Amino acid sequence: MSISPRTARSVRFLGVVSASVALVLGVASNAMACSIRDFSAKAECDADGKGVISVTDVDPTGVTAEVSVYLENNGADERMVGTRTIENSTAKGVTVTFSEDWEPNAEYRIHIKAKGYVDEDIKPNLTTPSEACEQEEDNPPAPENPKPSDKPSTPADTDTDTPAPSESESATPEPAGDGNSPSPEGDSNLAETGADSNTPVIAGIAAAFLAVGAGAIHYSTRRRGASSR
Repeated sequence: MSISPRTARSVRFLGVVSASVALVLGVASNAMACSIRDFSAKAECDADGKGVISVTDVDPTGVTAEVSVYLENNGADERMVGTRTIENSTAKGVTVTFSEDWEPNAEYRIHIKAKGYVDEDIKPNLTTPSEACEQEEDNPPAPENPKPSDKPSTPADTDTDTPAPSESESATPEPAGDGNSPSPEGDSNLAETGADSNTPVIAGIAAAFLAVGAGAIHYSTRRRGASSR
């Protein structure tokens, strides 16, 4: 059975159209698939003035991707900052953040791994801004020159500033005693009665002299009586 030239031309045309459609669909499929171009990273400061690193995924297919961040030092990983997972990404973008007190002009490596699609770093590496974040201090330092208080200060107790009088100055001399000056109550009885601590001794001596005198008078009287007889 022979094919007419017209039929052959129609078959060739359908083959070209089919191949073109397949190529377009293949290119469109590759364009929509998850790729490293869907990811971006930046270093910024949050609302509290603390440093963070943000990674955004704009893959419209929603492929799950694992994001790992590393601090670089002389082309090598110094330490791992952390790992986050992005799920159900959209064309509008889904962002994950890493708390990191980054220093100015520091370099970070961002690695993306989406199984079956991506397993590579974002190029070039992330370089932080030249100025660090301004973190708020919990306890602001006291001013160097505090404002003087409007309230007047209480004067110091004047009694503490006055020197105490010396012993010679503080002792008031007692007035010299005379006949017109009243003596203390205890001394007045002694002055009126003449009694003092020597009164019993004096009384005893006086009694002894009185007894001797009485005996002498009695003896003299008896001698005179005997002579007159």
